[in-house]
Amino acid sequence: MAKPRLETRARSRALQAVYAWDVRGRTDVLTTVARTVWDDIGIPRDERMFASLIVAAVEKDLAPIDRDLESITTNWRLDRLGAIERCVLRIAAAELRQMDTPAKVVLQEAVRLAERFGSEQSAKFVNGVLDALARRLDKL
Repeated sequence: MAKPRLETRARSRALQAVYAWDVRGRTDVLTTVARTVWDDIGIPRDERMFASLIVAAVEKDLAPIDRDLESITTNWRLDRLGAIERCVLRIAAAELRQMDTPAKVVLQEAVRLAERFGSEQSAKFVNGVLDALARRLDKL
């Protein structure tokens, strides 16, 4: 099996950091939690560089990201979602909002993360929410 692309690995690293921050109650600075997590598991510099862009984007725009997501998930408050789904949605939303990655790539990668770390149902949910968000942001 071929090694996943750098960006794919980095998105997994961003998810690990955001997840750690989320389950710790979001009381610490996200970028500090990310550095600690990545130091603890020895993440290579090239993966950290791209992952840190995503983590910084989440930290910078957390409130508007959460508002966007909550407006789409009308029947589900973010705090009622599973931590994996919530964190995947946040990192993908940050990437859609602030980075130049094509929306289809962001959605595909987010679905893979949700499926890998969550479930098939998680992946379907994430896909639906992010598709709606990408359309709202005029990315699709």
